[in-house]
Amino acid sequence: MTPRTMAKTGKTRHEAVSLATVARETGVSVATVSRIVNSKSGRASAETIARVAEAIERLGYRPNPVGRALRRRASRVVAMLSPNLDNPAMAAIAVSTEAALRDAGYVMILCDTHDRPELQDDYLQAMRDQFVAGYVMVSAVRSKGLEEALGRGDPVVFVARRNPFGGGAFVGIDDRAAGADAADFMLARGIERPAVLMAAQNISSTAERAAGFIERLVARGIPDEAIRRASAPGLSHIEIGYSAAGALVRDGGWPPGALCVSDLIAYGAYRLAVESGLAIPRDCTLVGVDGNGLNDWIAPWLTSIRIPYEIFGRHILEQLRLQWSGAVTSEVHVPHESLAATPQ
Repeated sequence: MTPRTMAKTGKTRHEAVSLATVARETGVSVATVSRIVNSKSGRASAETIARVAEAIERLGYRPNPVGRALRRRASRVVAMLSPNLDNPAMAAIAVSTEAALRDAGYVMILCDTHDRPELQDDYLQAMRDQFVAGYVMVSAVRSKGLEEALGRGDPVVFVARRNPFGGGAFVGIDDRAAGADAADFMLARGIERPAVLMAAQNISSTAERAAGFIERLVARGIPDEAIRRASAPGLSHIEIGYSAAGALVRDGGWPPGALCVSDLIAYGAYRLAVESGLAIPRDCTLVGVDGNGLNDWIAPWLTSIRIPYEIFGRHILEQLRLQWSGAVTSEVHVPHESLAATPQ
């Protein structure tokens, strides 16, 4: 496309020109444009064919081979986009998904988005250029590229954190139920004034854990104002746990118990407790969420709600297959391991 043409159409080299763009310019349907592009003009008149051909040339439209590959499932590659792969929970989801895809004859590419929308979009575009068959979005954030992928109807499964735009295929636990389980656990041990530690950017999964915890405590007679809450900014859950625990201590001292919305937040809180001379769990019961496999080795002091990440992969694969076949997807809630079964 020449600079003069770009000025005339208002397009830049970086703006995508789609079938819909050509259809709007020519006043015909997207289906008609698609047939003409694929040399299957059908009943389109010679005048319509010429008008569409002129618009294609003027706008610089090029057929999108990636979209065709996605629709035809020509690719055997699936992209997983996940933040902060140093988090054992993210790594466990990746291991489970890779194994399920490999057994089904697919190859998985793994990208770390670091919870940054611009990096998420860079990877979405890079993976689209690689003709991937679908995307597994672990703890996705809102971004323009994700919105566009959903608008195109690309196969996407959201894991752990729901679609930030709403709807879509989802695999995770019932986070509210997990929070409620933690509340029951504490009340059963006589801890009637527990606290909750969370991230300042409390997104769907961790926000629902905290909400379920508080709602269950209130339902069982604990005044809402008696439930202490502390949060801290950042992306590292260990650092968030340390800082949030510090804020809690400065605002009234250590509570007898606290829900940490992830195991890593509990690790951070534990570090501060050790520095403060507290014995965990004797002086403060910390309950985490994840059930990190390392806990038995490095955190025997932690009670954790275990999420069976090892079975996530098969559910993720099934949700992708439903989309590839044009079937209806759903929200899959994988049961977490009840704390009632946790030995004390």
